[in-house]
Amino acid sequence: MSERHTVARMTREGEHFEILVKPQHALSYKLGKIASISEVLVADTIFTDANKGLRASEDKLHKTFETSDPLKIASVILKKGTLQLTTEQRRQMIEDKRKQIVSFITRQCVDPKTNLPHPRLRIEHAMEQVHYPIDPFKETQEQAKEIIKLLRPILPLKMEQVSVAIRIPPEYASKAYGAVKGFGVMKREEWRADGSWFTIVEMPAGLYGPFLEKIGDITRGTLEAKLVE
Repeated sequence: MSERHTVARMTREGEHFEILVKPQHALSYKLGKIASISEVLVADTIFTDANKGLRASEDKLHKTFETSDPLKIASVILKKGTLQLTTEQRRQMIEDKRKQIVSFITRQCVDPKTNLPHPRLRIEHAMEQVHYPIDPFKETQEQAKEIIKLLRPILPLKMEQVSVAIRIPPEYASKAYGAVKGFGVMKREEWRADGSWFTIVEMPAGLYGPFLEKIGDITRGTLEAKLVE
């Protein structure tokens, strides 16, 4: 593998296939950021072993993929197979995924002693202790839930949803609507006769403090809010 090309591979029905791809283009394609497979390929060739230059026969391709079109097959390999990342790509993707996991935990969990989120730095230090191998392609939420289980013996964590009833004065209602919706799920809402907006929004407990701060800023402190059962 070099910085100019890398390998994507997959095994299907006991047969092994590989393609040579441009590292950054291939990653963008796998993540759905570009749509053209032709931009990704170094060569329109399906290999059984790219390092040895061994090509897959048309019979084998037809039997496995029901086509011998290299572009269609390459798309399947890249989307469903394994992409060999460069060292820098893997490092950056793992770091980005780690930040997403930390953000998920701070949003979804609170310290059961204080009912407040743990600081990000405390969560990061605890994650270093459990040595969880972060997968750059695995869903953030799935990995975060696995990590939460590992963290609990060393860091008290409680996943909890809260419901908040709020009333927004008429002059701030339209401006606050989108911001409120971004924090959680609105279970009930109504526009009242005086033009004010009332809603009950369900959100992760860890977002309650940031929610009050954000909506409080928008409404210049005129927000009415309380936790409800």
